[in-house]
Amino acid sequence: MHRLPTLVSGLAVCLVLAATASADVIPVPDSIVPEKIEGATPRNVVFILSDDHRYDAMSFMGHPFAKTPHMDAMARNGAHLKNAFVTTSLCSPSRASILTGLYTFRHRVIDNQRLVPEGTVFFPQYLQKAGYTTGFIGKWHMGHASDEPRPGFDYWFSFKGQGNYYPPNEKYTLNDNGKRVPQDGYITTLLTRKAVEFLEQQAGSDEPFFLYLSHKAVHGPFTPEPKYRDTLADVPFELPPTSERHNDNLRNRPRWLLDQRNSWHGMDFPLHSGESIEALYKSYCEALRSVDDSIGAVMEQLKKMGIYDDTLVIYMGDNGYMFGEYGLIDKRVAYETSSRVPMLMQCPAIIKGGTVVEEVVANIDIAPTVMEAMGLKKPPYMDGQSFLPLAEGKSVPWRDYFLYVYYWEQNYPQTPTHFSLRGDRFKYTTYYGLWDTDELFDIQADPMEQNNLIHDPEYAATAKRMQNRLYDMMEELGGMEIPLNPPRGRQQNKRLRDRGGVKAADFPEAFIVDEPLRKELK
Repeated sequence: MHRLPTLVSGLAVCLVLAATASADVIPVPDSIVPEKIEGATPRNVVFILSDDHRYDAMSFMGHPFAKTPHMDAMARNGAHLKNAFVTTSLCSPSRASILTGLYTFRHRVIDNQRLVPEGTVFFPQYLQKAGYTTGFIGKWHMGHASDEPRPGFDYWFSFKGQGNYYPPNEKYTLNDNGKRVPQDGYITTLLTRKAVEFLEQQAGSDEPFFLYLSHKAVHGPFTPEPKYRDTLADVPFELPPTSERHNDNLRNRPRWLLDQRNSWHGMDFPLHSGESIEALYKSYCEALRSVDDSIGAVMEQLKKMGIYDDTLVIYMGDNGYMFGEYGLIDKRVAYETSSRVPMLMQCPAIIKGGTVVEEVVANIDIAPTVMEAMGLKKPPYMDGQSFLPLAEGKSVPWRDYFLYVYYWEQNYPQTPTHFSLRGDRFKYTTYYGLWDTDELFDIQADPMEQNNLIHDPEYAATAKRMQNRLYDMMEELGGMEIPLNPPRGRQQNKRLRDRGGVKAADFPEAFIVDEPLRKELK
């Protein structure tokens, strides 16, 4: 199998050693030894991943204009994991967590520009070693410059970086099992066709298979398939209530947040364009229709093969996406609309239709879940755990808190490094390395995260308790070292003058005093 060159700097290597040296962290082993679950019957598994699909953009969720009949059918025929999150809301870090079962600070994929460190273990390597057939189709993205086959997959069909909805020129090619081939039309339908072909090749096989179908859609620039273009143009649209502009900072919001409204990731200057949020959002949902069709095509093929009832199918998005919430567009931040993702799963033989899983599940849980479904034990070094028992309606011990991290990128300097801890009721977020306010939200009473409680004396003990728990978890998991990479990528740091782009936001009101705090210095 192709071995990737290392692109980890000497500093990053030192940090890897420091992070994995924690007594509480089990290191990733050098050898891959799958361990079978005694008495288990391995199942076929299909994992379908979309890009930038926000958690509520499905019609069964009551979305005003998203049309997703096949996702709706998955929720009806299987389970909706309504509280699914990612450990970092960014394409490559999220995908690395899916493939490794590790938090971002352990797998070290902290941006979209670089290949994963040499020696990274992907969970399909365990499946492959156990004798199962594995296939990867679609967007890999961890490293813009390479689409070479990665370890763990018998079948490989992919493209470099973000890929393209349509081939940009006649010379553009994709990687089909190491062979350069032209892109044949719209990328979502092409990947779907390749997925169906892979499934057809498994017909009659005695060994289980795992298919990882990874869509480019609905990543920007949002490009619908022609049959769906402009189908939502006349649908009524309203901006979210949280898009309201704040001309002061009496509500103690972070300055970086108020400033980000006029930026590449803000609704006043979205992706440095003059596009409206309405136009962007509608194109996005039109492109999503083809992803939904892809799910339908996979399900139909499983029925043709007679394995529909016994195959576990999981669908999720790699991160959320904002369209005006908090005045922002895109992702990266710990706010719910950014870090929360859609997740559906079905296997009629073991999962009751209409099941709703309330527990917080995450991208780090995908690897253990797939491995359990295929009759393999989770390797002890993984940070996630299988949520298959939850979908089956079983009561199992589960996490009380979920940890979120994001590391500052020079090419997108608007969003600071931050660490967030989410419980059932409260979410605490601390912003690292800048003079600004942290945040505490009661997400039961305030699900849109508008009332920052961090400066309220009534919640001081809660904030301190959450802060302590966050750093305890970071310590336990080996995350107390911040990964660093040399800057790479163009800086998207511009502001639009006529939308308040010249001056920075006010300090939070809680930071302002009217008289000196010290009468004299001694």
